[in-house]
Amino acid sequence: MTRRVVITGLGVRASGGNGVKEFWDLLCSGRTATRRISFFDPSPYRSQVAAEVDFDPVLEGLSPREIRRMDRATQFAVVCSREAVADSGLDVDTLDPYRVGVSLGSAVAAATSLEREYLVLSDSGRKWVVDPELVSPHMFDYLVPSVMPAEVAWTVAAEGPVTMVSNGCTSGLDSVGHAGQLIREGSADVMLAGASDTPITPIVVACFDAIKATTTLNDDPEHASRPFDATRNGFVLAEGAAMFVLEEYEHARNRGAHIYAELAGYATRCNAYHMTGLKTDGREMAEAIRVALDEARLDRGDVSYVNAHGSGTKQNDRHETAAFKRSLGPHAYKVPISSIKSMVGHSLGAIGSVEIAASLLAIEHGVVPPTANLHHRDPECDLDYVPLTAREQAVPSVLTVGSGFGGFQSAMVLRRPEETR
Repeated sequence: MTRRVVITGLGVRASGGNGVKEFWDLLCSGRTATRRISFFDPSPYRSQVAAEVDFDPVLEGLSPREIRRMDRATQFAVVCSREAVADSGLDVDTLDPYRVGVSLGSAVAAATSLEREYLVLSDSGRKWVVDPELVSPHMFDYLVPSVMPAEVAWTVAAEGPVTMVSNGCTSGLDSVGHAGQLIREGSADVMLAGASDTPITPIVVACFDAIKATTTLNDDPEHASRPFDATRNGFVLAEGAAMFVLEEYEHARNRGAHIYAELAGYATRCNAYHMTGLKTDGREMAEAIRVALDEARLDRGDVSYVNAHGSGTKQNDRHETAAFKRSLGPHAYKVPISSIKSMVGHSLGAIGSVEIAASLLAIEHGVVPPTANLHHRDPECDLDYVPLTAREQAVPSVLTVGSGFGGFQSAMVLRRPEETR
């Protein structure tokens, strides 16, 4: 018998508010949380806007030692994990630690701390030869990405499979997909899964400046993220995190847990084509969608909402539109589709998990969040992209997708279990 996987807890930190309620309120209102970068002087850069998180580690309950030891992205992951466990009602002390694991995603891991420490060691880049006496005792923690899931594992005493997934911008989908596979195959009963990234640093901003992937709409930060709009010209960089408690279905049911949704299907593909380029036909994303729907045993006409990648680049939005038409057929023109990046920006490896959180809440509350800033319909993006205003409707199933540099294309199907519909 195939083991089923359900999600019973979630925690979110995203721009515009901390915690699940503030996150969902922002999405339902169609408000944007993008603004001019305040973490450093952005004036030398091509793109000067971002979606920053107003995060205070002390108020979040982290100790001085934890704050010193952990990079900002790790702090996000740990705080979200604690929130997800509390939300699930799970008593970790009663669990077999060998049956509990962690699967964490991140694209740039501890970029914040690595850049900060380099500036200290090199006197802000003025010295080629650095002083080893100035090296932080926690430099290893910043250098090795696997420290991030290890920190999460320590918070819940997980001694089962602990994994770091770094597939660029699909990391947040792939980490949760991997966790689901481990439960399905019997390697774990409970997994903490999700992703975290805090990439708003000068070096990361400069990297995306170099390839002209981010927006130049610096004079209007609030409306700079415009997925599927004819006037879009790049994505808005963001930071954020989301973590989930995944459980084997019978394990969750036996303890009377609230189930947000079943992780019914997941697939990932790569176009093996170009580091940043996308084929216009959307074939690889369409294939990932097809396989995920097949695994979920869901007909394409039964998808009730699509949470799009919707980055706001010309190339991605055209590619994704083609993929939806190719995989969903005529239903692509009927199903509501939206991009929450229009409101919370693109937090690289974390965004896939942040979008899973939005999908779970759409199922929970029967609301499709809108695509903000969509005022000028692009003839090449001619599907129902839910412009400006949230839409109330039943959402028994969600298809959420991601696309990442390197050619990664991932898709996941979430649905309310039949018993709770």
